[in-house]
Parts: sequence; structure tokens; C-alpha cells
Amino acid sequence: MKVYLRWLWLSLAAVLLSGCGYNDIQRLDEQVKAAWSQALNQYERRADLVPKLVSSVNAYMVNERTLLTEVTEARAKVGQITLKVEDLDNPELMRQFSEAQGQLSSALSRLLAVSENYPQLKSDGLVRDLMTQLEGTENRIATERGRFVQAIQEYNSFIRQFPTVITAKVFGYPVKDNYGVDRETEITRNPEVRFDLPGVQTAQ
Repeated sequence: MKVYLRWLWLSLAAVLLSGCGYNDIQRLDEQVKAAWSQALNQYERRADLVPKLVSSVNAYMVNERTLLTEVTEARAKVGQITLKVEDLDNPELMRQFSEAQGQLSSALSRLLAVSENYPQLKSDGLVRDLMTQLEGTENRIATERGRFVQAIQEYNSFIRQFPTVITAKVFGYPVKDNYGVDRETEITRNPEVRFDLPGVQTAQ
């Protein structure tokens, strides 16, 4: 009899949780995490490409030491932040991550623009390949961030509805911050950047 009552209670609880949106909250929460993981994968790819690009263009851009320094320092700053999927609920860490990635994006954008003034650089097959990969990665970052934004919007819209809002509060699922288009694994491996710039320490 006790076994039957326990089974009945568990069945009833499952029905109630399903009807109040609990299962859908779980699904949407995992969807948000998966979308952010894909975005982080692209950030990691970019972080790996930057030192290779800087090392390759250094020989050509003799008049752009300040810009190369800025790119290197922005990459190093990204390397100081360890971010995991679980950190989505840490607004301060996400803000720092967003700012660091934004600074790197800005510096890279200027680097790619300046490279147009160096015909020898554009004729270098390795540099062309690296820039093509980097530009493709920037596009993939934008795509994955867009999917992340959409997943966040779907999740937030759902948990704000009644009666789901009650379920979300009871089980501790808050509204998630949407970090927009600027911003598990560690993406912060510090790769080698081997070129000498006055006053700048090489990343190890």
C-alpha cells in the first residue's frame, strides 16, 4: 500500500510540475546555456587566432606599433577572465567579459582597416588566410550571439507568464540578463605572442 501511495504521489507531482511549466523552464534554460556555449566556442577560436595574426603582421606594420600594442593588450585582458556557462547568473563577471571582448573587437576592427594600407601585407598568403579566418569568426560570433539573445528572450518571456512565473519563483529560476550583441571551457588560455614592442610584456 505504501509503495502504491508513493507511486501515486510521484505521478501526481509529475503531472502538476508538467502542467505548471517546470519541464519547459528546464528545456529553455538548457537552450540558453547551449546557445552561450556556442558563442564561447567562437570567442575561443578568435582568442587563438589573434596572436597568430599579430605575429604575422608585425613584420609589415612598422608604423602601427601603437595599434599592435592595443590589440595585444586587449587580447591579454580577455585572457584574464575565466568564464563558464554557469557564470551567466553572475552579472559583474559577465559585464567584465563583455567589456573585454568589446575592446578586443574594436581593436581588431581598426587593425583590419589599417591593413588595407599595406599592399605587401595583403599579398602575404598566410596573413590573408588569417584575416579571412578572423573575419569569418567575427561573423560566427555575431550569429551565435544572435541565437543566444533569441534564447534569452524566449526563456524570459516564458517565465514571466502565469502560472509559469510562480513555478519559476518557487524553483529559483530568475529572469536572465541579456548581454546583447557586444560581448565552458576557458577561453582564456594565454597563448604565446612573440614579437617585441617597447614597454609591452609578451603574453606567456
